[in-house]
Amino acid sequence: MHYFLIAGEASGDLHGAELIAALRARDPEARFTFLGGDAMARAAGCAPVVHYSRMAFMGFSEVLRNLGTISGNLRAARRALSEARPDVFVPVDLPSFNLKVAKTARSLGIPVCWYISPKLWAWKAWRLKSIRRVVDRMMCILPFEPAWYAERGYSEAVYVGNPSVEEIDRALAAVEPREEWMRRHRLRSNRPLLALLPGSRRGEIRCNLPVMDAVARRFPQYTIAVAGAPGIDEDFYAGLTKFQVVRGATHEMLAHSRAALVTSGTATLEAALAGVPQVVMYRSNGSRLAYELMHRVVHVEYVSLPDLIVGRGIVPEMLLHMCTPEAVADRLAAILRDGDARDAQLAGYAEMRALLGPAGAAARAAEAVEAVARR
Repeated sequence: MHYFLIAGEASGDLHGAELIAALRARDPEARFTFLGGDAMARAAGCAPVVHYSRMAFMGFSEVLRNLGTISGNLRAARRALSEARPDVFVPVDLPSFNLKVAKTARSLGIPVCWYISPKLWAWKAWRLKSIRRVVDRMMCILPFEPAWYAERGYSEAVYVGNPSVEEIDRALAAVEPREEWMRRHRLRSNRPLLALLPGSRRGEIRCNLPVMDAVARRFPQYTIAVAGAPGIDEDFYAGLTKFQVVRGATHEMLAHSRAALVTSGTATLEAALAGVPQVVMYRSNGSRLAYELMHRVVHVEYVSLPDLIVGRGIVPEMLLHMCTPEAVADRLAAILRDGDARDAQLAGYAEMRALLGPAGAAARAAEAVEAVARR
């Protein structure tokens, strides 16, 4: 069979690669066309139509500045879909872009099996109307999502498990000893490690890394490392921090860390699965007005995945105008030392892990994709 996938950021690239591998395990003759990154390219054995580094734009102003590039990407995706005529189209998250391509797939008679549901329960619930019309199967990776869809009359949403569970378990099982890993990445191993995970998009890195840098400088007794994102050049990081940037080893970095500062997103879940206490950050423009607007638009009490899954605040969320070096440093100090704050986070992580269920999300998703393609 011929599968067409689109992922638009680092986490989507990783999850897409796992899905490709699972599809190939079921179908050794499978062919793939995709928009994504290096991980998907390795799994598929071919280059992407468009690399996600040209697609990962965040926020209104950044999207506005890159409208020409986004329009070009959309034309390229639609053209590739029309030429490939795959057996199934598999969007991987990225709702604004992928819904447009899904409508094209529907017009071509290509079934759509969506992997990693858009977070409609948080905002833009009006997109459900389009999903009902063009998506044959919605594969969810958060356990509460199918019920949300069912309550609104959409019965094709299923929970396949969360891919980060398997990815983190595999990474932790293969991690090398701490001193060897620290030495290989030119990090001082005689101090505990503090990890900075500023995100994968230029916009979020630009907003969050300077605050993380300012916080980290308040803890000179720690070795500091920054998780570098694929497709982001060294000069970009050098303009924001002088700390060591480590590439292609975020999960291993977490395994060796005492704690982490994490930009809100998939990395918050990865840190929790790795058992690393964290402070969740999201700076953006940092204004109180932006914070008030966010609460009017976003219809959830929490923004980090551990808090959303458990349904209560187990990790501190420092958002917008509250995301200052002083405030973040106070929260970080509390979880760096042994005590109630650190213990409470770790207990919350165990509760979250139980709710997510067993590994094997990619395999279950591949089964669903194949079923939709054959149907």
